[in-house]
Amino acid sequence: MQAQLRGMLAQCDIQQTLAVQTAASASRKLRETRFDIILCEANLGSQQDGQHFLEDIRQHQLIPLSTLFIMVTAERNHERIISTAELSPNDYILKPFTLDRLQERLGRALSKRDAFLPAWNLSEAGKTLEAIAACEAGEKKYPWYETDFLRLRAELLATIGQAEEARALYRSELERRPVPWARLGLARMHYMTRNFDEALVELQKLLEETPLYLDAYDWLARTQEAMGDLDAARGSLESAAQRSPHVTHRLRRIGEVALELGNGEAAEKALTEVVLQTRFSDFRDPEDHLRLVKAQLETGATDRAETTLREFRRNLQGLPKTNLCQALASALVFTKKGQADKASEAAQQAVELLEAQGDASNELKKELTRVCLVHKLDEHATRVVMDILRNTPDDAAVDEIQAMLGECGREDLGKTLTTRLRQEVRSMMSEGAELAKKGDYAGAVEYMQEAVLRMPGHTLVLFNAALAHLKYIEHCGWDERHAAQARSLIKRVQKQDPGNSKLGAMHTYFDDLDRRQKEKSSA
Repeated sequence: MQAQLRGMLAQCDIQQTLAVQTAASASRKLRETRFDIILCEANLGSQQDGQHFLEDIRQHQLIPLSTLFIMVTAERNHERIISTAELSPNDYILKPFTLDRLQERLGRALSKRDAFLPAWNLSEAGKTLEAIAACEAGEKKYPWYETDFLRLRAELLATIGQAEEARALYRSELERRPVPWARLGLARMHYMTRNFDEALVELQKLLEETPLYLDAYDWLARTQEAMGDLDAARGSLESAAQRSPHVTHRLRRIGEVALELGNGEAAEKALTEVVLQTRFSDFRDPEDHLRLVKAQLETGATDRAETTLREFRRNLQGLPKTNLCQALASALVFTKKGQADKASEAAQQAVELLEAQGDASNELKKELTRVCLVHKLDEHATRVVMDILRNTPDDAAVDEIQAMLGECGREDLGKTLTTRLRQEVRSMMSEGAELAKKGDYAGAVEYMQEAVLRMPGHTLVLFNAALAHLKYIEHCGWDERHAAQARSLIKRVQKQDPGNSKLGAMHTYFDDLDRRQKEKSSA
């Protein structure tokens, strides 16, 4: 099949081709080289299949928007087709196919790519306002893609906190015709602005009209979770999984929600499937095995939990979080077996490993905090909680940590540590602002960059650090290094808090400085 494809591509004037045998090999090549087109067989044998490969490379951003992903398949299984379609490949080619069919599909996909390339490139460069303008220009230049450009424009507006403008676009499209993506977009804007009741109504209406629009189930679950209804959220996720049972990120979320509800059996079922589906992935995550251990202990199956723990040593060695997850899983197993000394030792080891590498989810850190508190390791628990808080985006998330500590019977510790964090943030913001007020813009930048190192996940700190760089540029002249750092910080805020209403003003400020610099250079 590879030889046949290479021959067909040569007849399409595509001479530079590379063939690999497995998804893992492809992932490694994609880290090294940027490709224009990926033709991927859906059935890759006993290892990771094409659908899971696509999910991996999208989730880990191994390909830019401009890389076309085309699935080559003989698959006609309904569930498989739906699962892959959710991940939005650019096109499908059903085997067997002719040269003419391949040329038609490639030509169509490349023509659309060329139309969208200016907007995509600007978006990936962090120039969101210019990307939005490129979408408006694209709607006029390519009227046959008008709806697609409008959709991209709305999504870009949403990423810079312009929820009202995006909402207006989605409503205008719905007035023209009842397209599912516009209703989902409208629901997302309600969610972003914390109008959960309105989001719920739109999502339920969407699923009544289009029950196979699976993204809507995920957003419905997210909305129900935000409203405090975990049972309903789990039901929504499972409804989607029944229709599309092979999407890993959804199965993982089903397991996580089931764990929060204390339903170990449901959690174990979902997380076992996650571990099976990712076992050949280059991006397999030891935290999946940790969650599975926790689910198995929840059901009282200590023997199965110990078997999963042994898999850390057998299958996950060499991955960055393996030792940390193995230590915490050991602490959980020893705690369940009543071996307090061993559990305490494993928990202390996990804290040391966390501080050495730092890369772990907040869920893992919360579980480690709970284990430390159970074994009266207050100093270690404090270190972990402060790590969580310094990577926590806002006050609402800080309140969640305080509530978690209250559930552990340590409300006193929660109040002490959250008060300490808020004082640190206020002090940082005040000191940075004072330096800028005195005209020491270089000092303000240096101080705020140190603040980012101390609190890398706090949105307000990231936002003000970006502002410090832009103030420096405004008052001291254009500097490419400061511009690049500001752009990077703004992207981090967008990723953590896409609904932040100040993002639009920040982008306008940046683009205005950029425009002034270009005018000055051309004068």
